[in-house]
Amino acid sequence: MTLVAALVGAVMVSFSAILFELSDANAVTGGFFRAAYAVPVLFVVWMSRRAEDRRPRLLRWIALGAGLALGIDVVLWHTAINYIGTGLATLLANSQVIFVAIAAWLLHGERPARSVLTAIPVVLAGVALVSGVGQDGAFGENPVLGSLLALVAAVFYATFLLGYRAANAGPGPTAGPLMEATAGAMLASLAIGGVRGDLHLAPEWPGHGWLLALAIGAQVIAWLMIGYALPRLPAVETSTIILLQPALTMVWGAIIFSESPSALQMAGAALVLIGVGAVAFTRARDPVAATT
Repeated sequence: MTLVAALVGAVMVSFSAILFELSDANAVTGGFFRAAYAVPVLFVVWMSRRAEDRRPRLLRWIALGAGLALGIDVVLWHTAINYIGTGLATLLANSQVIFVAIAAWLLHGERPARSVLTAIPVVLAGVALVSGVGQDGAFGENPVLGSLLALVAAVFYATFLLGYRAANAGPGPTAGPLMEATAGAMLASLAIGGVRGDLHLAPEWPGHGWLLALAIGAQVIAWLMIGYALPRLPAVETSTIILLQPALTMVWGAIIFSESPSALQMAGAALVLIGVGAVAFTRARDPVAATT
């Protein structure tokens, strides 16, 4: 059942970009309501197990801070979707495992294995192909800008994951840190929208129906399932499930939106998956790295 929960959660998360695109919301509005609709639900779930939450206040602030990074990540990722499509933007944004490995090296002294160092140029070559540089007929409104935004989003996603893992170190239900991180993402989106002036708070239907499905399905149910399952699974299975989400999003994008990247872009996507997979599986086999 633990593996099933992780797989179902990953499949639900793989629809995140699809639901955002169906909502027809701009990047900031989609990011804000994805969090705003989820926070009250997570609060109710947390309240039902509040007595079990004995985390120190510091961990709560870390979760909120991690959520700020998540909010920036989501806005950048949503913007990248507009330029390069749901599948490719999600794939590149999920290259965060590379940045987690680099951060673990810099912050914790976990020197990467040779296979990890070899995988990094493979991923970069894949990103170059996905960006469509020098290609005629590359898919996307602006694939170069979309690729750059997705990579920056991956950096913030890695920051979120590192902080979120630290916030989960204390005893208590998964809903607590997830609620605080989601609240942080909501605040980040609100701040970005205030600066840019493109946050639309008036609900519009059916667009907000898709955002509600995104919030309840991906942000609440899927993350609760994944948060419960992943710590209980072998690290190699965890790595496989992490790769499942961006791969499925590419499939959904092709089926629902008829996204059709060029042959070179698809080759680049394959290189990114191979490189990210190599890093994920290498770190999964390392007991020290697997805890980071």
